[in-house]
Amino acid sequence: MADFSHIPLGQPIPNLPHAVSCSLPTMADVRGYEEKDPKLLKQLGSGYPRFVVHPFARRLASELVKRHGLGDRILWLASSERMARGLLGHLASEQASLFSGEGVSGVTHPAGSELAVRCKLYLQHIGGFLSSRHAEDLLAALGLGAAPAPENLFQGDSLAAVRLELRRAFPGVPDTGFLIANSGMNAGFAAFKAISELQSARGRKVWIQLGWLYLDTIAILKKFSGPAGYAYAPNVADIEALEGLFARHSGQVAGVLTEAPTNPLVQMPDLAAISSLCRRNGARLILDPSVASPFSVNCLAHSDVVVASLTKYTGNEGDVIAGLAVVNPAGPDSAELLTRIRAELEPVYPRDLARLAAQIQGTAETLARIEANVPIVAAYLAGHPKVREVYWALRSDSRENFLRHARNPAATGGMISFTLRTPMEPVYDRLRLPKGPSFGMKTTLICPFMYLAHYDLVTSAAGRAELAASGLDPDLLRLSVGAEPADEIIGALAEALA
Repeated sequence: MADFSHIPLGQPIPNLPHAVSCSLPTMADVRGYEEKDPKLLKQLGSGYPRFVVHPFARRLASELVKRHGLGDRILWLASSERMARGLLGHLASEQASLFSGEGVSGVTHPAGSELAVRCKLYLQHIGGFLSSRHAEDLLAALGLGAAPAPENLFQGDSLAAVRLELRRAFPGVPDTGFLIANSGMNAGFAAFKAISELQSARGRKVWIQLGWLYLDTIAILKKFSGPAGYAYAPNVADIEALEGLFARHSGQVAGVLTEAPTNPLVQMPDLAAISSLCRRNGARLILDPSVASPFSVNCLAHSDVVVASLTKYTGNEGDVIAGLAVVNPAGPDSAELLTRIRAELEPVYPRDLARLAAQIQGTAETLARIEANVPIVAAYLAGHPKVREVYWALRSDSRENFLRHARNPAATGGMISFTLRTPMEPVYDRLRLPKGPSFGMKTTLICPFMYLAHYDLVTSAAGRAELAASGLDPDLLRLSVGAEPADEIIGALAEALA
């Protein structure tokens, strides 16, 4: 039986020390979180690790500032010295300094500096924050914190165990072809950077974003390819529009990046057509199947690189983040891309890898339970008079493309997004389901996705117009269906919609 009771503001979801989500039970809480209300932020026990610095990392940074006599400077702890140096170079400011000590690296700057926002966004976009488990271990080693609480960790070669399971999703790929990163975004950035550098030497610097994608993926394309190197095709089904962008930037397109399916509209592109178009025009294609998992969607043959968040479905307990990049061995530049991406990735902290290895063996079972629920919940929502639109893998406009790449007839992934005919806020506030960011865990999660991902857009007339042009309703709710009984998930939805 699922215990769908209201979870207090700020409580980690799940209630574990390294949880990747936290409860935002009302729309007022969501707004307070986005507007950085100090009273609300003090109540957050944690948050998604690339957006909210974990309490262990905050405490470690504070203690290191004291121990190293940094006064009122702010210290951002990075996942490695290389990442810290990359951040320092990105800032290009005399106010910023490299920090190295006690087995950890980072960047410092004066308190109150505008550099704080730039530091946070850089580390967020490309997955550069220090792991919370790494911070916890350092606190204990320095005598500043208790020993880590016991947790289920894989005993043995964790990397080998993870790769063994990944073979089920990528048969034929050698172990050395599975490149494990500290987050999905870091895997995506490494693939983007590797292709950019390779293609730039050929005079190709334009990147095409196909469809509305996850916010940090969009940020990488916009910020790191630059205004002159970024193009957007809003409709994943409009191959003619994509062809038009190739014609407009003839001989200049470095790559195309899209999700399969997309987040949050769960739209599946025609991968064969896109892949063929890229091949004919000398462009490379990055595909991200995180929404449904590479264990449910087979897209390697149509890509140059597949990237994915292993936090979703594989880290199904919801307390570890990791990412994956897999280069298509048959693609052009495959050997060079493999070398470049491997060199660019931020490695997973060993205890995080051991935690992932302990969970990944349950991926198939977890996905099967989730995917048995999804059609039932989607049918309920589609038939409800207060629900306007329902987006999921087998929606009519995506079904054919999705099934063409599904690993089995029951595959759907776990995401359902929907919009309402009535005001969203009271429905959200009444819901007893866990409410917070992330998806793909055993626990059902729901969130007002556009408010969490694009608050700047939903709160301005121009932003709402931009969303509307891409077919996005600001009040869309994104439901990550869990492994609980379907009738209990529906019961909670029915209660809120009544």
